[in-house]
Amino acid sequence: MDPQGTVVEIVAIGNELLIGDVLDTNTHWLCRRITGLGGVVQRAVMVRDDVEAIGREVLGAIRRGARVVFTTGGLGPTADDMTLQALAQALQRPLALHPVALDLVRARYRELAEAGYVGHAEMTPERLKMATLPQGATPLPNPVGGAPGVLLEHEGAAIVALPGVPEELKGIVEQSLPPMLKEWFGQAYYQERVMVVACGDESVLAPVVDAVARAHPEVYVKSRAKAYGPEVRLRVTLSARGQTEEQVARALAAALDDLQARLAAAGIAVLDLS
Repeated sequence: MDPQGTVVEIVAIGNELLIGDVLDTNTHWLCRRITGLGGVVQRAVMVRDDVEAIGREVLGAIRRGARVVFTTGGLGPTADDMTLQALAQALQRPLALHPVALDLVRARYRELAEAGYVGHAEMTPERLKMATLPQGATPLPNPVGGAPGVLLEHEGAAIVALPGVPEELKGIVEQSLPPMLKEWFGQAYYQERVMVVACGDESVLAPVVDAVARAHPEVYVKSRAKAYGPEVRLRVTLSARGQTEEQVARALAAALDDLQARLAAAGIAVLDLS
């Protein structure tokens, strides 16, 4: 079983993230979603609303071998929403009004105006900004908000620019990206099992976990501790990815059997397995 998958990097953009005003839940959600598809998130960073910084991180991700780079945030109508400007500059592509993106933005504001959520449906400069994309970009319909997502290809890598509003990001990933996700991640399968053990000291559990990890290199084995104390129970997570569900299930079953045997030998009881 090949434990590797398509390499992904995530660039979360926004001053509000770095001053602690907004919690970056988007990166956490994308990590779980990508991992569940069999991809490998190699790196994730947060950067300010800065054209040079955004471009530097995206190009750096591609140079490091990422096949898919997700950016989050910076697609809106305000002056500090500069992700598309940064991508255009970094990739040396001119920005231009995209007819399909224009139709998407226009239709969205017409719907919002008819519902009474905005005062009018006119295409102001701020709204036109959300339909102005780097050359060669493909707009991704946003089922929730006004700004489309954007897909670009550069040097064999896919760059996916997503809005920072979590509901909009999730909507695009789940409704507009599935064909691309299948292309990038194929039929890879991921599964995770969690075991709770009667041990409150990770240093006691560590030799067991390490032995299982060495014996089953195709399975990721990790203990997780949050505190010490007699009432603390540690969790051991085992996860694996592969081309088929059967392949992954077989690898996990072997690692779980080995872990349970070694725990029993060490006098550590298993309290729960999910």
